Amino acid sequence: MTDKIKVLIPEDVVTRRIKELADQISKDYEGRQVHLICILKGSIVFSCDLAKRFTVPVTFDFMSVSSYGNETVSSGRVRILKDLDESIQGKDVLIVEDIIDSGNTLSYLYDLLSSRSPNSLNICTLLDKPDRRETDVKVKYVGFEIPDEFVVGYGLDYNQFYRNLPYVGVIES
Repeated sequence: MTDKIKVLIPEDVVTRRIKELADQISKDYEGRQVHLICILKGSIVFSCDLAKRFTVPVTFDFMSVSSYGNETVSSGRVRILKDLDESIQGKDVLIVEDIIDSGNTLSYLYDLLSSRSPNSLNICTLLDKPDRRETDVKVKYVGFEIPDEFVVGYGLDYNQFYRNLPYVGVIES
């Protein structure tokens, strides 16, 4: 890939904000264990960097859902590609997502996981695009609000490329 990518959020700013989020989450979950549900593939980088900064016990599980395919805009149809490996009943669950735009995928996922009787269920996202919101989603922890641009890096991809970038960027035309 030879696309030119403009840095939207530099690596040092991302790192600092993740530390702040981890501190807040650790404080909020003090005395409890947090069960992270990492939404694959996009949130893997963020989930790992967040979890390694927690001061509370943490366990992981993974889900893969899609509403994009190989497009730059959501199709609006949510598909579960990989479900959880274990029950979340009675657990304090934190869904970790890379980005929320329309809110449709997270709304669907939140309702689905709520029906599985967790003790608590919250959402943490690295990026939030409130201008794209179609469905109200209660996001407890937000790294950054960003404009309505298609972003890559820090786990986010375009046709599976650019996930490894240490910053959040925008592909320039």
